[in-house]
Amino acid sequence: MTTAAITAPSKPGAPSKTRARRQAVLWGWLFLVPLVVLFTAFSLWPIVASWAYAFFDWDGVGPPEVFVGLDNFREALNSSSFWNAFWNSFLFSLGALFIELPAALCLAMLLNNVLLRGRNIYRLAIFLPVVSTTAVIGLVIAVLLAPVGGVVNEVLLGIGLVDRPVNFLGDPNVALPTLVVVDIWKGFGITLIYWLAALQTVPKDLYEAAKLDGAGARQQLANITIPVIMPIAVVVLLLTFQRSLNTFDLVQAVTGGGPIFSTDVLPTYIYRYAFDASIAAPRYGFACAVGVIFGVFTLIITLLQGPLLAGRLKRTAA
Repeated sequence: MTTAAITAPSKPGAPSKTRARRQAVLWGWLFLVPLVVLFTAFSLWPIVASWAYAFFDWDGVGPPEVFVGLDNFREALNSSSFWNAFWNSFLFSLGALFIELPAALCLAMLLNNVLLRGRNIYRLAIFLPVVSTTAVIGLVIAVLLAPVGGVVNEVLLGIGLVDRPVNFLGDPNVALPTLVVVDIWKGFGITLIYWLAALQTVPKDLYEAAKLDGAGARQQLANITIPVIMPIAVVVLLLTFQRSLNTFDLVQAVTGGGPIFSTDVLPTYIYRYAFDASIAAPRYGFACAVGVIFGVFTLIITLLQGPLLAGRLKRTAA
């Protein structure tokens, strides 16, 4: 004898599970619409448009009409001013990678010590420049480093380190190193936070076991701290490199790329050709071509981090 499955009738007006699931998915997509619209309008479209405009001789007014192909790219790559800005941007990155990263790691290990009193106050003080307005920082730096009446020059003259005022921001040989140091100081706090987050992933049990085995501070650093934080360190390196490459606001606020373009970086180079009033006729298409070259370079560096990260992870796992 066979029995037929009897399904209890659903209550009137009660939605089925399938209908409820569809409504939940629909509401999810509806909440995503503002994000998608804003991302498309302010991120995706500018990227696509800059690639398209790079092939035109366009001043940014009206629709682009004069197609020049790869001429903008050739002009940029053959321009000594472009390579000057490129090299200056690279110097900012070198300063961040070889000075800021190791210095921030050393200070992070000190501030990660639970026995250090007032460590949260020190963290706050170091992080304040990161959240401070760059225009304000630029104004303060210009006043402090002024050759006449500047506090730094007054101190240097007072202790006898120099016999005449140093024009930190007006001397082409000194302006770029000065801005690199200021940029390191301003970005030091965010790099410190990265390292603190990495250090807090190290299990405390490993240190306790190492102490029981008689390992000293150097041995713990070499055999525990560095191997454990290495995967995160590669990410920190990548983030710091990308941030240092995009130094625009500080240079624009303090020197504007001068004197004699000695502090010109690729972002200020692009800005000058696209928006600066010092250019007789804006060259928006040329600026877009330089931006594309800059973006491709940054993308290549980012992709090269993949094999490096994978290799570090394998060594750490081994």
